[in-house]
Amino acid sequence: MSQDERYRAPALDKGLDILELLAGIDGGLSQAEIAKQLGRTPNELYRMLDRLQRRGYVTRIDGDRFALTLKMFGLAQLHAPTRRLVSYATPLMRDLTQQARQAVHLAVFDRGRVVVIAQQEAPDYWGISVRVGSHIGLFDTGSGHILLAFTSPERREMMIAENRSEGSGAVPESLRQRFGRIREQGYETMPSAQTAGVFNLSAPILAGDGNAIAALTVPYISLVNTTAAPDMSDCAHLLVRTCRKLSEMAGNRNGEN
Repeated sequence: MSQDERYRAPALDKGLDILELLAGIDGGLSQAEIAKQLGRTPNELYRMLDRLQRRGYVTRIDGDRFALTLKMFGLAQLHAPTRRLVSYATPLMRDLTQQARQAVHLAVFDRGRVVVIAQQEAPDYWGISVRVGSHIGLFDTGSGHILLAFTSPERREMMIAENRSEGSGAVPESLRQRFGRIREQGYETMPSAQTAGVFNLSAPILAGDGNAIAALTVPYISLVNTTAAPDMSDCAHLLVRTCRKLSEMAGNRNGEN
């Protein structure tokens, strides 16, 4: 018996076979189709598919078809790539806070939620800070709007489905109608749904394929009795310029779509 065979784990192999198969399929597969492609019977896969679904690695679409969720993508994002993103973004975020006189935070999509992975406080007395590790809304924040707008329609629907599994409701139709405008403008600006007097200015950090890997957000507040602070329009310009630099670092040579 070979070394590989001596330490086999059949149940683990079965689960990995399913994940690897679905990773290369668009539109999902039925239980019978998965069984046929893996050379197994449907009954052999029933419990494994049930566990993978309950753990959030696969989801049902169109009633009887199974497809991968973004959970594995999210796990990867929380590993070395996310740490690298934060290390690249931190000095540029610090520069942005100095120029805009506002706080700024960086967020990614992770397993149905928008998670803040870095933040820089405003350089002066006043600013709105969001704690690192906070889970913020996908449908009611600038960061969430950016992550939904700057992605493929297929991935957007998976993000919405995963968010719904976390207890959120359906995506508002008015938001769906905003995606095109957000992409055309290149950033989102909206009143905060959480704090009165705050406007979310959010822009994407884009990968080489033009999809957002993160959102950078300035929770803009109007500062009085100061002439040094840029207005909202100037802050949006500074934010977009910062995101373009980060997008170039992420492989998007144009820094934009």
